[in-house]
Amino acid sequence: MAEKEKSYSRSQMIGKIVLFAVLCLFAIILFIPLYWMVQSSFDAACIVDAPFPPRWFPKEPSLEPYRLMFTQLPMLSYIKNTFIVAIGVILVSGTSSMLAAYALSKIKFKGHSVVLMMTMSVLMIPFELIMIPLYSFFSQVGLSNSYWCMWLPGLVYTFGTFFGKQYLDGIPDALREAAMIDGAGEIRTFVQIYVPLMGSIIATIVVLLFLGAWNDLMWPMIALSSRAKWTIQIGLSTFTTEKGATPAPALRMAGACVSLIPVLILYLFLQRFIVESIALSGIKQ
Repeated sequence: MAEKEKSYSRSQMIGKIVLFAVLCLFAIILFIPLYWMVQSSFDAACIVDAPFPPRWFPKEPSLEPYRLMFTQLPMLSYIKNTFIVAIGVILVSGTSSMLAAYALSKIKFKGHSVVLMMTMSVLMIPFELIMIPLYSFFSQVGLSNSYWCMWLPGLVYTFGTFFGKQYLDGIPDALREAAMIDGAGEIRTFVQIYVPLMGSIIATIVVLLFLGAWNDLMWPMIALSSRAKWTIQIGLSTFTTEKGATPAPALRMAGACVSLIPVLILYLFLQRFIVESIALSGIKQ
């Protein structure tokens, strides 16, 4: 019996080692493009053309690509515009999705299952299908080429609603019932009782919304015609097309690195809440 247990523990350890090795291999494969992007952004020799095969280390280490990028593009303006868009999307989408999640999870109203089914069905509709009608609507009401056309579509954030509902399903209904007995309304109950308990799910929604708004290219390119309101992704894509005669890969890599920094900072600060929310969203009362 002892020999079987020892053999089982040995095979279990070998399995863990193999799994760890495979995960390390995949991590290295995913890290290589990121490393090449960063090292190319510091290589002055890549300003003219990208070498092939790619180099592992900069041939001429320099900050010149970053200087040229900030002088040839209004990067600070693009970054400011993107922050404005992202913060508005977070406020609009985060608030609406959490309120909808609370209503679908805790308030049993007539037609609850129908509303839930219709809400989930929106997940099957790709955004590309409604982009043109959406732009036509904003044009007719005079909101095209404004930040409102970036914020208002976020009023319906179905994934956040479903994610929040799954999380709230794990919080006892007795809290709401006690608040109702004390005379609190639904909004007060949500804000004072449930919101403090939803820190991890809110942090996750903030990261997902910020990532989506920061990296979005197609909808801002359609909705924002004024160069003064362009986001960073539009600026980088325009740079690569307008400078077609001079590809300047180092400048493009420098722009990609700059656009990546806010996302990494936000994720590093909130990653603990993301893991916690994913772990708790599947736990039932």
